[in-house]
Amino acid sequence: LKGLLDANDHQAAHNREHFERHGVLAVNLMSSPGAGKTALLEATIDALDGEFCMAVVEGDLETENDAERIRKKGVPAVQISTGSACHLDAHMVHSALHELQLDGVDVVFIENVGNLVCPASFDLGQHCNVTLLSTPEGHDKPAKYPVMFRAADVVVITKADLLPVLDDFDPQYATTCLRELASQAPVLSLSARSGSGLPEWLDWIRRELASVRAAQPQANRTVAGESA
Repeated sequence: LKGLLDANDHQAAHNREHFERHGVLAVNLMSSPGAGKTALLEATIDALDGEFCMAVVEGDLETENDAERIRKKGVPAVQISTGSACHLDAHMVHSALHELQLDGVDVVFIENVGNLVCPASFDLGQHCNVTLLSTPEGHDKPAKYPVMFRAADVVVITKADLLPVLDDFDPQYATTCLRELASQAPVLSLSARSGSGLPEWLDWIRRELASVRAAQPQANRTVAGESA
């Protein structure tokens, strides 16, 4: 297992270097199935249209359903079908990068396989981990799946429009569980359907992109013909 993770980490470092040479922010989205990762991406694409150029790497066991939803928004998306694997790894992402043209791209979102265990253990070369917690799942998920939530740079509570009818979901309790993991990650609450809370999420993306570019002032934004 150590050899497998070491090889993955080596490839992840290569992926990250590739993103940074292009001045691209790479964001890894993780959650259970159905938590709203694709819906959040669709809302983000709509909101940032004309401000940022985005691309998406989609991970699922089978089908191109989510990638097709993204492509309908006019954003390039590469589907990775993992078969029986419950997570993406750095080598899979590396292969996907060969199908993406990063020239002029600002943000690459990597939508990991829906799973609250496996994805947190594999570095993909991303700059940030985003863990989604949907209100129907219950507010104790950070306590039950500590590795996933401890790895998060930001936790996004999704489907917040359902809070009025889900009186057993307490956002403050979820935040308390997160803090008990010694995590200081910000917690955002939003609804991709209504747009409530979306501006805070968009501001977070803007800050992270600015941070990546400030750290790589020599990033070539128009590298042509370079392989990943």
